[in-house]
Amino acid sequence: MSMINKEILRQIVAQQKEEKLTAGTVRRDILDEIEKWFADDRIIILTGLRRSGKSTLLKQMMQNKKNYCYVNFEDERFLDFNAQDFEQLNEILTEFYGRIETYFFDEIQNIDKFETFVRRLQDEGKKVIIIGSNASLLSKELGTRLTGRYKSFEIYPFSFYEYLTFNKIKLEKDSFYITQKKVKLIKNFKEYLLNGGLPEYLKNKDKEYVRTLYENILFRDIIARYSIKRQKIIKELVNFLMSNISTTFTYNSLKNLLGLSNAITVKEYVFYLSNSYLLFELQKFDFSIKKQLNSPKKIYVVDPAFSLIGSNFSANKGRILENAVFIELKRGDKEIYYYSGKNECDFLIKEGAKIKEAIQVCYILDKDNKKREIDGLLEVMNMFNLKEGFILTEEQEDELEVNNKKIHVIPTFKWMMKNNNF
Repeated sequence: MSMINKEILRQIVAQQKEEKLTAGTVRRDILDEIEKWFADDRIIILTGLRRSGKSTLLKQMMQNKKNYCYVNFEDERFLDFNAQDFEQLNEILTEFYGRIETYFFDEIQNIDKFETFVRRLQDEGKKVIIIGSNASLLSKELGTRLTGRYKSFEIYPFSFYEYLTFNKIKLEKDSFYITQKKVKLIKNFKEYLLNGGLPEYLKNKDKEYVRTLYENILFRDIIARYSIKRQKIIKELVNFLMSNISTTFTYNSLKNLLGLSNAITVKEYVFYLSNSYLLFELQKFDFSIKKQLNSPKKIYVVDPAFSLIGSNFSANKGRILENAVFIELKRGDKEIYYYSGKNECDFLIKEGAKIKEAIQVCYILDKDNKKREIDGLLEVMNMFNLKEGFILTEEQEDELEVNNKKIHVIPTFKWMMKNNNF
């Protein structure tokens, strides 16, 4: 039975159609890759942190497109909307937009059984693009009914390259080598490590904006969505994890810290935080899947701007740099692990069944840590038959050869530009 008044639907569609679609000044790096899939009949799904630029990206996709419509289901007037109302909505969309070939849906997963309507549009030969701020809801619901019929992309806050574009800093081939340009680049990179890449925050550096965003994520995307009763506990958990980025933890240690009776609750909470794209856990590599699942995890935060919410966010520059490298690897859709054996290695990148790359992150490589960093790399390079490894630093650059293995010491900002043809 239809629950929403038809005139209210008309108001929503009319107003959203007339809203000024500002596509933003920064063309997202991932846009070209997404647009390759427009000719394919699969549904395109964009997921990512709330306010990380997904809607702006959607508007960039709308440019140069004809015969499309746009609906944002986060409008509070959709509160009484249910699955039976989709047909009525589609009629009204046609009334306002005319012939529609492409449907852009913002947060449609808020509507129960939305996937049935989306499947029907796809069966009719329509192109459907969905964006949402929760990973599991989209993948679980669409995966059930649309197996193999969608292509998903994860959207993160600005990369360093996008951050430079936002600040109108033009990167050139000689920017890494001419002293004046390199100094400016390093200065901006240090600021990026502190400010992060949340588009709205970068406009005016309003700390209150970050606090409000954090509360929206915590209350709307986690507490309300998963009906969490122990709000104080999950807040304490988030504060603790944000204060200990790039460090290891176990569910049992967190259980004891929070005074909970079992570790399953902690595991669920960390899963919810990961699905909202606020925090991520990294598994230790092990040839045994069982051991891998039971080993300590490492924790990372999606953006350093969340240090402003009042938790004791790590002031350790090395950890902040490591966190930035992790997010860059996530942005590149890499399968990532950390390694801990006789020595340690920060990141292993797996492709298919093989480890293809090993990375250490070290703010400054000096006599106190050089042996430790190299030994960690050599252990995994020998284990996985890798000819070269990487040590990412703040600004140091060098080429080392140890035991017939090549180790590239690279400034992290330079490594981050590898996908931008620099």
